[in-house]
Amino acid sequence: MDAPAVRWGILAPGFIANLFCTALRQGTRQEITAVGSRSAERAKAFADEFGAASAYGSYQELVNDPQVDIVYVASPHSEHLHQARLALEAGKAVLVEKAFTRNAAEARELVELARSKNLLLIEAMWARFLPHYDVIRQVVENGVIGDITTVYADHDQPLYPGGPDRLANPALAGGALLDLGVYPMSFAEFVLGPFTSITAVGALTDLGVDSQETVVVTNAAGAQGVLHASMLARSATSASVCGTAGRLDIDGTFYMPAGIKMYDRDDNLVDQYEKVADEGHAGLRHQAAEAARCFAAGKTESAVFPLDATVRVMEAMDNVRAQLGVRYPGE
Repeated sequence: MDAPAVRWGILAPGFIANLFCTALRQGTRQEITAVGSRSAERAKAFADEFGAASAYGSYQELVNDPQVDIVYVASPHSEHLHQARLALEAGKAVLVEKAFTRNAAEARELVELARSKNLLLIEAMWARFLPHYDVIRQVVENGVIGDITTVYADHDQPLYPGGPDRLANPALAGGALLDLGVYPMSFAEFVLGPFTSITAVGALTDLGVDSQETVVVTNAAGAQGVLHASMLARSATSASVCGTAGRLDIDGTFYMPAGIKMYDRDDNLVDQYEKVADEGHAGLRHQAAEAARCFAAGKTESAVFPLDATVRVMEAMDNVRAQLGVRYPGE
């Protein structure tokens, strides 16, 4: 609530945009100013629901609105390059939903464009902005659990078959990795920093997108991450950070607002962090507040989740797809 109020334009008013705007209305002072959709009727209905003054039947009209400070790109990741580029070329700051793009080349293109225009660009990997992630950062940086040895994280949801068509479609950059695996991959990068090696095994659907994968990563210090994603079944969506002096277990779904339990090396509970008031997707407000602070301060990226880290995660996922044999049309 302390974050400065800036004016948001919502590009693609779908499921995640609804959750995002609900979080803004309930937990921030942000202004939902305009909505853009391929359907003028859909834009108008969304604008009416969230009190936006303007509704547009095209994305170009939205990004051209002089009353919009930041554009939130809420479409599927197969469209992010074109739509984020549209907003940047119109001179707008941009918050882009995860996965940032289809691949690292597209990510680098957007980063280079934003930097050339001195515009704010942030990936909306909302977990990176949640309070318990900052607690983990402090514990790791201060050596509270010793030298980090291992990170574990899983994200499995029963989304195939029978889920959204885009997840099965190579033309829409479908598969488990970019939709689900991006969370454990980003969590491991957050804790371990750049990966020096990546080893992946997985399975593909009959259309050639990944249905699940297990990935082992290492960093320069030799610490490892053991990560899993699947769209075939549901997992505990858990995460742990292990060190030579203790362990952190995220208490709940690791990428949503959660508490943390800290154990010593003998498995005794020695401390815990209680979850803040946010429940579920109400935590989306934290990424919006960070974007608003960055915009008001004239920054071009967030120190909480720098653009170089976004690119590194995309590069790692490119590496995993190459090992699994997953290619999207046009790559």
